[in-house]
Amino acid sequence: MRTASSWTSLGVMLVVVVMMVVVPLASGQTNPSQCKQERTLISNACSPVIFGRNPSAECCERVRVTHVECVCPYVTPKLAALIGSVQKRIQQIESCGRRVPRNFKCGSITTPP
Repeated sequence: MRTASSWTSLGVMLVVVVMMVVVPLASGQTNPSQCKQERTLISNACSPVIFGRNPSAECCERVRVTHVECVCPYVTPKLAALIGSVQKRIQQIESCGRRVPRNFKCGSITTPP
């Protein structure tokens, strides 16, 4: 049985993944350690989004600088099913000043055409 803490962590990761899925960022050389650090930073910065808050300035900054290749491998069909409204997450991303491309595939999610 999952604890409240583990469900909260899963929820944060879901929001973070959705926010990263719809925003392809500059590709660059990343290593596993860097990716782990980026996922931790964005999880911490964007955790209030899971509770219905709008993304903070810090969350938006993390969305803009985190490498998409660090997040997309975590988008499984099971995770994608739990995310909910991709359209709502797209609106949140766009409120951060990022354009969301159409038909962008990241893991198991593809943004609408």
